[in-house]
Amino acid sequence: MSEGARRSLPPFDPADPLGIDDLLAPDDLAVRTTVRQWAATRVLPDIADWYERGELPGIRDLARELGSLGALGMSLTGYGCTGASAVQYGLACLELEAADSGIRSLVSVQGSLAMYAIHRFGSEEQKERWLPPMAAGETIGCFGLTEPDHGSDPAGMRTYAKRDGSDWVLTGRKMWITNGSVAGVAVVWARTDEGIRGFVVPTDAPGFSAPEIRHKWSLRASVTSELVMDEVRLPADAVLPEVTGLRGPLSCLSHARYGIVWGSMGAARACFEAALEYAGSREQFGRPIGGFQLTQAKLADMAVELHKGVLLAHHLGMRMDAGTLRPEQVSFGKLNNVREAIEICRTARTILGANGISLEYPVMRHATNLESVLTYEGTVEMHQLVLGKALTGLDAFR
Repeated sequence: MSEGARRSLPPFDPADPLGIDDLLAPDDLAVRTTVRQWAATRVLPDIADWYERGELPGIRDLARELGSLGALGMSLTGYGCTGASAVQYGLACLELEAADSGIRSLVSVQGSLAMYAIHRFGSEEQKERWLPPMAAGETIGCFGLTEPDHGSDPAGMRTYAKRDGSDWVLTGRKMWITNGSVAGVAVVWARTDEGIRGFVVPTDAPGFSAPEIRHKWSLRASVTSELVMDEVRLPADAVLPEVTGLRGPLSCLSHARYGIVWGSMGAARACFEAALEYAGSREQFGRPIGGFQLTQAKLADMAVELHKGVLLAHHLGMRMDAGTLRPEQVSFGKLNNVREAIEICRTARTILGANGISLEYPVMRHATNLESVLTYEGTVEMHQLVLGKALTGLDAFR
């Protein structure tokens, strides 16, 4: 390379060592900046306290603010939704999870699960009734699939809906449901004589309750509930008309998993940045620990995995925008990025030493949150088997 060409190179940016921002359009960068600034103002000053208290106060206000940003159901079109690109939605998830996984979960469950199910499989009447207030954050939604005894095997669900004249009567329980006790509407999946169907359930229906789950050591700044349906009577038009079988809930999960591919890199970034800053200011043996070879090796490895993960997320986003993203590729991204994010958090903790377990720093909070992210929306083992089947053509699930 000539000396002139070398002088024209842009400076190395520790925050973007691969120049990934060059792949982003101005509108992408504007979305990222808007969500990052909102999170810095509304979440970061209080998140450690919320986490320590095990609550998310003002969740309804937060939902309305997120709605005003266009962050709820943002990749959907019409009905008050933003119609943003998949890449822009991913960038929003990254910035939200850089603040806290619980905030990103609020948005993911609202948009990628509850709203997505209604948008894709609902009737026009259901879309008109529910999607505009959900997009605005005026109505919070939840998604009832997981049961106390059936997580990775949703086909074994026990929740059952039976016909009674023109009505449906819904009975069963769902577990570990984000937003459950604050939701105004729940999308609940149940067995019927016709196969698995989805139901749009107003949470004020008689027989419906959503007790909040306490004593969590992960996702503490998030509302998690059980859903209990005790002979909830629903009109005929409560059922999602456009899908029967597991294809419905699984397609919703794939959309939510895509957001996790990006979001997990937000948690990883927050921990990496905390470790990098700490390594430059913490002194041992007469100089900053960032000047020692082993610390630099850790930082280099963390940066490599972080930005590889962001590149992977961007690639999957481009495929989603092009309509070519396969569920197996989403499993690829979720498996890799969450696993690497946890390792980045754990390595950051070693750089911070004892301070790494303090809520004065974000590292342990993100690490414990990611333990939940690792297993929800599909465990490591399930995604490994999805990829294993795709690679070999052999089904090892049973």
